[in-house]
Formats: sequence, structure tokens, C-alpha cells
Amino acid sequence: MLTDDLAALGVQPGDLVMVHASMRAVGGRAEAVVQAILDVLGPEGTLMVYVDFEPTEEVPGFDLARSPAMGDHGVFAEVVRLWPGAIRSANPGASMVAVGARAAWLCADHPLNYGYGPGTPLARLVEAQGKVLLLGSHLEHVTLLHHAEHLARLPNKRVIRVGYEIDGETVEIEEFDTSDGVVEAMPEGYFGEVMRAFVAAGQAEAGPVGGATALLMSAAGLTRFAVETMERELG
Repeated sequence: MLTDDLAALGVQPGDLVMVHASMRAVGGRAEAVVQAILDVLGPEGTLMVYVDFEPTEEVPGFDLARSPAMGDHGVFAEVVRLWPGAIRSANPGASMVAVGARAAWLCADHPLNYGYGPGTPLARLVEAQGKVLLLGSHLEHVTLLHHAEHLARLPNKRVIRVGYEIDGETVEIEEFDTSDGVVEAMPEGYFGEVMRAFVAAGQAEAGPVGGATALLMSAAGLTRFAVETMERELG
């Protein structure tokens, strides 16, 4: 049923798809959903997720192989991280995991500074004409919009510097503020507003996947729409 639903929505063999999933909405086991997506994508396709990382007592710093996905991202992200053949990018806070034909290319050489901008897995997702798939997930949590806010020409963007422990050393990483809004004028819930406008404009395919209402959209189209919206409303 899941593979039929995904194919009916527009997921095709060979696609590169970044997925956000609420397993509570979809229903069933995360492993079954990951397998269904990979089955539809086929050997030439690629699945990508945003994982960040969760410090633990055993692994307090960022460890490329052992640090679990941030708990707030749900069980789906952690299942993909642990999937056989999964490849993870090496930026702690912007860490992505991919499985499939283009996983190594997506995750290679992830810049430590400005991890949502050019040269990152998100930029490559757009470059490769990839797609974003939301499986019942909140519209506020679409990570690709951080790439859009990096690209948008906005005045007085907030810059933060965060120290991460990587391989036993503290590394300071510089990034636009992705938690409190990249500019002061950005209201709370703004990403959700942008996403609702994008969907209302008819630029996303909608349909059921399991128990969830799913949305499938062009990564390049969403980025372009979000940049234009941000520059018009906040620039």
C-alpha cells in the first residue's frame, strides 16, 4: 500500500528525495516506510533526511558514526541514519544522512561554516532537481527553507557562533541563526506561512501515504518561491 501511495503521489524511480516524516501520522513501523520509499526510488534513486545530532552521556560530542539523530526529528531520521549503506555529512548541526545512488555525492565535503548554504547537501538537492516529501510532518519544519534564508538578500542577518566538540577538539562554527529567525523582522511560525502559501499556489502534489496526508514538491521550486517571498516581505 505504501509503495502504491508513493507512486500515485509522484515519487518516481531514480528520484532524489528529502523526506520529513511523522510516523504517528503515517502509521506502522518506520523501517517499513523507509523500505517502501527505497523500493519506489529503485537502485538509481536516493533518500535524504536531516538528522542534526543528539549529545548523549556516552557520546557527548559529535561523532560521525555514533551520534544519534536529534530526538526532536523523530524516529524516522534515526532509522535512516542506521540504515545499511547510509552516509552522513560531517557538519554537526546541519548533518544530513542519505541512502542510495547519490548519497556519497550529497554528503561529501559538507562545509562547517554556513552549513545550509552553497556546497552543502541542501544546495546539491536543489542542483540535482531533487524533491521534498512531507509525510504528515509539520510545515514549519521544512529544513530546505534554511537554505532559502541563507540565499535570500535580507538586511542585517543574525550570525551565531557555536562551539562543537568534534574528535575531542572544540571547533567554533559560524552560521546564520536558524533557530530564532535569521532577521529580527521574521515572525514566529514564518516557515509555516511560506509553506502554506506555496501549497496554496498549487506547487505541491498532495495525497495519502498510509494514514498521513503527504506533500511532494520540487526542491528548486520551493527554494525559489521561498527566496522571493522572504526578499519581498522581509528584505
